[in-house]
Amino acid sequence: MNNPAPSSPVLSVRNLAVEFPTRTNVVKAVDDVSFELYRGKTLCVVGESGSGKSVSARSVLQIVDRPGRIVGGEMMLTRPDGSSVDIAKLDPRGKAVRAIRGREIAMIFQEPMSSLSPIHKVGDQIGETLRIHFGMKKAERRERVIELLRQVEIPNPEKAIDRYTFEFSGGMRQRVMIAMALACNPSLLIADEPTTALDVTTQAEILALIKRLQVETGMAVLFITHDMGVVAEIADEVLVMYRGKVMERGPVDQIFHAPQNDYTRMLIGSVVKLEKKAEIRVDREPVEMAPDLLLDVRNLGLTFPSGLKAVNDISLAVSPGETLGVVGESGSGKTTMGRCLLRVYDAQEGVINFRRADGSVVDVRTAQGEDLRSVRREIRMIFQDPVGSLNPRKTVADIIAEPLKLARLAKGKELDERVAALMEQVGLDPAWRERYPHAFSGGQRQRIGIARAIAVKPRLIIADEATSALDVSLRSQMLDLMMKLQDEMGLSYIFISHDMSVIRYMCDRVAVMYRGRIVETGKTEDVTSAPQHAYTQALLSAIPNPDPRARRMQDRVRYQESAS
Repeated sequence: MNNPAPSSPVLSVRNLAVEFPTRTNVVKAVDDVSFELYRGKTLCVVGESGSGKSVSARSVLQIVDRPGRIVGGEMMLTRPDGSSVDIAKLDPRGKAVRAIRGREIAMIFQEPMSSLSPIHKVGDQIGETLRIHFGMKKAERRERVIELLRQVEIPNPEKAIDRYTFEFSGGMRQRVMIAMALACNPSLLIADEPTTALDVTTQAEILALIKRLQVETGMAVLFITHDMGVVAEIADEVLVMYRGKVMERGPVDQIFHAPQNDYTRMLIGSVVKLEKKAEIRVDREPVEMAPDLLLDVRNLGLTFPSGLKAVNDISLAVSPGETLGVVGESGSGKTTMGRCLLRVYDAQEGVINFRRADGSVVDVRTAQGEDLRSVRREIRMIFQDPVGSLNPRKTVADIIAEPLKLARLAKGKELDERVAALMEQVGLDPAWRERYPHAFSGGQRQRIGIARAIAVKPRLIIADEATSALDVSLRSQMLDLMMKLQDEMGLSYIFISHDMSVIRYMCDRVAVMYRGRIVETGKTEDVTSAPQHAYTQALLSAIPNPDPRARRMQDRVRYQESAS
């Protein structure tokens, strides 16, 4: 077979249009979108939630979710033998498009577990692709799968082939997905937000892996993301989308250094903004460690029944009005530690001394009855996923009012007025109070969660990955809101995150966690500019740089814990 000429695109999309009919109207999810993909090149399609970027990608394989349908345009695929086919004209359920899926165009998704079976071994799932497209026998399939697992850098591929997906970490599952996608040597790989759910170090590894495999195989890559830092690291060309339309298209250097569109400038501005310390933080006096600490944690320890020491001899302190960042990759113990502070988990060791509003100090770890209830009014939590933490059967008014009712702080007309005031305080229209959570965007739902958290006027808020599910522009808005509330209410925060740029923007001090321990702590500026611990250095070097002229991936520091 002859490969297509390098100058001809692997895929040429012209005037693509996709519609979703609703009861009252038709939503144009993709409206007159055009782009080309070339061998060995990466096109990043970037935009916020609802921009149409994922629908555009799924259209290429004719897997648009119902009731969506392609209503216009063409998608010309140049095949390995030089012939071409318009995918837009193929039956979504027909044999012709099924022959293309996996073999010529492969796709990896944001959440591997939605695409991998939990009841079948990894080897069987990857091997099925080889059986369908090449008719490979069992022994030959096994040999090829082991080779693929080795190619995507999964340790001990001879053993990994017989394991189930739930036995792998998130990053390893994504490697399995990539192995499955590459099984048939496709000419085009579509990657739909493949690193969004991963921590920054794992993300860097997956991006480097995709790039290496692209160099080795010459495949084209269509990469869907909302992260402009990732775009700067990996893209050759960029397509910026907003509400189904193309706002701007061009080489990555032009998009970042000479953007023509206001929306593109806003996206880049949002990510560059997070690279610096917030103006609110720069303007105010630095928070010094107060003699009367708000929270003083000493030698905290939690071991799960499995024997895993999730929190190992943790000590930290928070002063009134201070923001302490806790940063680390998945599995570092940062979320478990945060839950111990609120007694969601019962730590077996240590002291959690919290200074209440009346000046008394209570050990949260051993508190009971009214002491514990009063502490939980003064320490509140904001969660990563507002959808999972908001009751879909309750109105916004009921959700925000709930802690006020439980604490018996307001009722009747006063309760209604407090709810309206809280909604205004977090930037929500009180006229929306009778709506349900599903009627709000992700950013608005997180504002509801914040309003609920501040309703009882707490002294300390633990924010667990509170912005990681949001688009970058919404992320900076949410951080600015939280800092405004801090100044208005005298709040302290413990801000748990895997995103060092968010920590740098938001926090006075930072504690770096690795495998249940704090390995480094200090003023945020000191830790980010001159990290002392090798793990902190690795964490910082894994952050994508929002400038294609200064890519960090090739200079990334790897951390390997020495055997003790």
